[in-house]
Amino acid sequence: MNLTLKIWRQKNNSDKGGFKDYKLGGVSEDMSFLEMLDVLNEELSGKGEDPVHFDHDCREGICGMCSLYINGKPHGPQQTTTCQLHMRSFHDGETITIEPWRAKAFPVLKDLVTDRSAFDRIIQAGGYVSVNTGGVPDANEIPIPKTIADMAMDAAQCIGCGACVAACKNASAMLFTSAKVSQLALLPQGQVERKTRAEKMVAQMDAEGFGACTNTGACEAECPKGISITNIARMNREYFSAVVSSQNV
Repeated sequence: MNLTLKIWRQKNNSDKGGFKDYKLGGVSEDMSFLEMLDVLNEELSGKGEDPVHFDHDCREGICGMCSLYINGKPHGPQQTTTCQLHMRSFHDGETITIEPWRAKAFPVLKDLVTDRSAFDRIIQAGGYVSVNTGGVPDANEIPIPKTIADMAMDAAQCIGCGACVAACKNASAMLFTSAKVSQLALLPQGQVERKTRAEKMVAQMDAEGFGACTNTGACEAECPKGISITNIARMNREYFSAVVSSQNV
């Protein structure tokens, strides 16, 4: 395939940035999207030009690093990660527009690379179990109903890629935060800290500058792991319960 790539180039966070067009030929439909960018970068390096910077790591759809906005959609036309998107999803002669995530809380570092450490700080605010939940019986021997275990595992599938933020018109991080709150709130090991966890993680999410949720469902539709917006409803219940409890103390 022969393609025209319209790629966002930006030297650093203070640079204005802009789109630059690249012609790329000989693209196999069996290539992944990132392999196609590798081919482009090899050509640019051969010409002595600065290659296009983009985030990636596992290339197996589990790390959440490959955060690209492709033709107006997070991760492109398929509901998957960019590394699992193949060039067969595009057509010969097509123009493909590639951008970084667009959110105040995800500042551009260079080209297509954004700083998503805001997610790390939300996790650090309370997305963990710090109390001793072992003893008799051990934590891994506590009976958990299958429906509860399934919901917790579904929430735990979130890979923190940020597609939910990129898809949301308000750049909301509610789906990500609610998944991290839910996976622990549903399990016995997370009960002791569930109220402080909800309060601290929501407070950190707001402090990072993410927008509010208006229930359009775009986050769920674009999430490569299919995280449900029912987690947002659960987090809201957890948060309001925690706030009411705090006020009554």
